[in-house]
Amino acid sequence: MKIIISKDFESLSLKATIALIEIMSPQTNPLICVASGDSPSGIYKNFVELVKKNELTTDHWRFLGLDEWVGLNGTDEGSCRWHLNKELFSPLDIKEDSICFFDGASKDLDQECAYTESYIQKQSGIEIAILGLGMNGHIGMNEPNTLISSRSHIVELDPITISVGQKYFNKPQPLTKGITLGIATLLEAKHILLVVSGAKKADIVKQVIEGPISAAIPASLLKNHPHCSIYLDEAAASKLSS
Repeated sequence: MKIIISKDFESLSLKATIALIEIMSPQTNPLICVASGDSPSGIYKNFVELVKKNELTTDHWRFLGLDEWVGLNGTDEGSCRWHLNKELFSPLDIKEDSICFFDGASKDLDQECAYTESYIQKQSGIEIAILGLGMNGHIGMNEPNTLISSRSHIVELDPITISVGQKYFNKPQPLTKGITLGIATLLEAKHILLVVSGAKKADIVKQVIEGPISAAIPASLLKNHPHCSIYLDEAAASKLSS
């Protein structure tokens, strides 16, 4: 795992954006996995600004949603898709046929999982996955002790995830389950960027980087990936030993 520490959120986002563009630009029709949440938002803001300045084109990119709350989809304010529509897809005018995203309100969630795995294979795999880090070490909604062999699946949410997830909604939301790309699916991505900011993440960052590789801390499994980079601001990196 390559560790890149920046002074603040803005510089972290800029460095990660540059790295992403370097990876994506040479590809013909690359598939990029996008996470919702606070940490990746600076990258998406940069993408939008660059496209509006005609310094970047994303017309040939394909987008894959990382996860979604079960019971919700893009029509629900606060959902993962709703946030990404607002921050990325709508500003970039991404066409629906260039997006694969879990419909958490579907009556057949198993089919959502099967379709997503099939889509990834048809696109020749994920070129790069942008991930955030949960307070309990989760990536996507792969909660502690998720099977390393897991592919797209439905999960029972950890109490920490349920509590933290409320910040994305204007009123209390009854979150119980999620639908997410699995650990095995993510580890097959050619490149992974883990983006983490803020002092509140310092303890879990230390566990991920300096602790053992264990399914108890899902993000620690990324240390086995040959092309994984973790982008931190100084606050998130503040408890690292070196």
